[in-house]
Amino acid sequence: MKQTFEEADKNGDGLLNIDEIYQLLHKMNVNLPRRKVKQMFQEADTDDQQGTLTFEEFSVFYRMMSLRRDLFLLLMCFSEKKDHLTAEELGNFLRVEQKMPNVTAEYCLEIIDKFEVSEENKQKGILGIEGFTNFMRSPACDVFNPLHNEVNQDMDQPLCNYFVASSHNTYLTGDQLLSHSKTDMYAWVLQAGCRCVEVDCWDGPDGEPMVQHGYTLTSKITFKSVIETINKYAFVNNEYPIILSIENHCSIQQQKKIAQHLKEIFKEKLDVGELLTRDSKQLPSPNSLKGKILIKGKRLPSYLSADAEEGEVSDDDSADEIEDDFKLKNSTSNGPTQHLVESHIRKKLDSLLKESQIGDKEDTDSFSIRALLRATHEGLHKNLRKNSKEGGLKKSQSRSFISNLKQKRHSKSRLKCQSVDTDEDGQQEASGKEAGGQFNRSGGRRRTMKLSRDLSDLVVFTNSVVSQECLDEGSVVNVLSFSETRAQQLVHHRAEHFLTFNQRQLSRIYPSAYRIDSSNFNPQTYWNVGSQLVALNYQTEGRMMQLNKAKFMVNGGIGYVLKPPPMCKGSFNPYSDDPLPAYPKKQLVLKIISGQQLPKPPDSMLGDRGEIIDPFVEVEIISLPVDCCKEQTRVVDDNGFNPVWEETLSFTLHMPEIALVRFLVWDHDPIGRDFVGQRTIAFSSLMPGYRHVYLEGMTEASIFVHISVHDIYGKWSPLVLNPSYTILHFLGANKVSQLRGFRGLFSKSSKCSVDTHIGVPPRKRSISNHLLRRTASAPAKGRKKSKMALSETALDRDRKDSNGDLKQQAVERRVGPRMALQHRPASMPLDRLLQSRLTLSSPDTEGPDPGADTIIVEN
Repeated sequence: MKQTFEEADKNGDGLLNIDEIYQLLHKMNVNLPRRKVKQMFQEADTDDQQGTLTFEEFSVFYRMMSLRRDLFLLLMCFSEKKDHLTAEELGNFLRVEQKMPNVTAEYCLEIIDKFEVSEENKQKGILGIEGFTNFMRSPACDVFNPLHNEVNQDMDQPLCNYFVASSHNTYLTGDQLLSHSKTDMYAWVLQAGCRCVEVDCWDGPDGEPMVQHGYTLTSKITFKSVIETINKYAFVNNEYPIILSIENHCSIQQQKKIAQHLKEIFKEKLDVGELLTRDSKQLPSPNSLKGKILIKGKRLPSYLSADAEEGEVSDDDSADEIEDDFKLKNSTSNGPTQHLVESHIRKKLDSLLKESQIGDKEDTDSFSIRALLRATHEGLHKNLRKNSKEGGLKKSQSRSFISNLKQKRHSKSRLKCQSVDTDEDGQQEASGKEAGGQFNRSGGRRRTMKLSRDLSDLVVFTNSVVSQECLDEGSVVNVLSFSETRAQQLVHHRAEHFLTFNQRQLSRIYPSAYRIDSSNFNPQTYWNVGSQLVALNYQTEGRMMQLNKAKFMVNGGIGYVLKPPPMCKGSFNPYSDDPLPAYPKKQLVLKIISGQQLPKPPDSMLGDRGEIIDPFVEVEIISLPVDCCKEQTRVVDDNGFNPVWEETLSFTLHMPEIALVRFLVWDHDPIGRDFVGQRTIAFSSLMPGYRHVYLEGMTEASIFVHISVHDIYGKWSPLVLNPSYTILHFLGANKVSQLRGFRGLFSKSSKCSVDTHIGVPPRKRSISNHLLRRTASAPAKGRKKSKMALSETALDRDRKDSNGDLKQQAVERRVGPRMALQHRPASMPLDRLLQSRLTLSSPDTEGPDPGADTIIVEN
């Protein structure tokens, strides 16, 4: 507060006048009526009304301005309308609303002593509004479960039962063409919880293998320095095993050097001999592999003699992630052509990255690879043709990279043509063998490479095999690697088979070669089918890495998260409308109450105009396809300091253990929206009750929410709401109008959790609806906020009926018989009501009990 005061004191006289206060409020995104500001200013100015505020007076003014109306009303609800809470009342609040068990009087007194600012209140053992505000904004009331900061899952199951945090081309600091390779990247990702890192090995000078992205202009680092860094940082934050994915492009001599470095540097960390004698039908557990490093690579075939020092293995998998069409042929030359290629590509990449920063931060396609290829091709073609004429460069040199880029633009369609089902792969492979040779998926002869026995012997539980082979069960130690292009085809056409495969063996998914900007795919797509090693470019911040971080925070951020039970055993189709009919569903009810100190977007679409933001909140569910949806609040005009929404959003989750909940704050603009901030949290890490959701990377910016979760049993969908969300008087005479009334009240979209269980076709939003509803930050004095009344709902239905009675009759037939609306007293357990189906009072004859949960039950 002292810093704020000094920044607002423009003339440095130690006093703030009314004009300086106005400027400060504008800077803080506060839009209060001048009359109100002047009134608070005069109340705080106690020294003979001099028209200025000292620091002590400014502190009083700031507290008056910062008084949270939502928290004050919450405090009064549990204090019998007093302005403070006793220890007993605080304990009642923690048990009833925050769902905290075993709350003792001593614990409540500790809270009062820690957060109360008034010494007098501390002596009395009561918590005033300032102390209550401090407590509610503390980590104790954060939305994230504090128990999940530590390991809290069973770590004794086979490796294939865990999602593992994985990195792609770990050594790169930027894009896949020109960026630097650094050992620091390994130190960073390992300390960030990554447990599977990648090393691309190539022949280097003086017999020392190098690490680089082959056939590109990325820089090189020595393999030995990489291994030393991994050894130093592997187990700094946790002891759970590291998987070192080695992509081997080296000669036999340098493969032996790789094996030598691994043995000399990792030493006993490679020794897993005692685990080999155990059950060979399943992989070891993370607990049994603590402190160990598993080498993921190729092994020599078992039919080779044990005395053979080398042998041939397939080279048709992720070890060569860059296809021939993508390779930069002259990357090893130092001529003028390479210099021109490098400088021009750098300019184009920089330009494209700047463009991406202007666009929507949440748009995963914010900058297009096609744009990069087109711009780079045209520019290079023009520049190199000019220099070729002047300098007499060979045509083959100047056009080599151009031709590769040109081929790359058309290779996507060629890949689609090559992608066939794995059953066809098997037939093609068999026919190839009959013809006297082995062929890969594209019909070409399979490539092979020589592998050293020394390096092969280091691969124990993670043997890389050719990904083109079918998903039939093999040895549990075989790891299949897929590019996202191939994996997408498996997910869309053979999801159940892929999921079953991942119950026994490991699979790794890595980004497509098209992602030369080091962008990331959506990892949730592959988590949904149980793929364990979903490798991302950790150097690229953004939405996908935020999802990855939220995923692995569930279990202390150690890089291992246990799969849900249905993914470890059994079978289901994750793309089904009801993937797990017998599995209990959850209903998540979020009440978005208010926001606090929301900043202006760092790069507004309309530039820094100095205006106050118009915020709204969007909540997104990332999970199985049937559960994925977004909902948003209305827009609050001109208030980033303390906007109030008071809106409720509801979601149904078929597999809550795998779901991520994403809170986003946007600034609404006439021509679009600007990204303010986000926080992504796994559903299982959400804390119930009144919680603050602090935006990631910001110290004070937050949104205040109420979270409640309810079980949904059987095929019918009970609508269970928190007692504070009583809506009986909004529900209509039959089920259709009830559901429409509910959707209208809470502004639900076609992805509404209720709508997914009825036959009502989704309604498309109008353009004006899509551009968001704008309202004032609060209704005018004496005027209630407008809500869709029951008569308006009926009229809306009648207007639709006039367009076609047959459609409405069909809807009514699908909906079925009328549902009786019941409500239960707060004292009656929910399970008792569900079992006995007791007949309670109807809302038509008796007013609803404000303390009751609302349930819809079919007759």
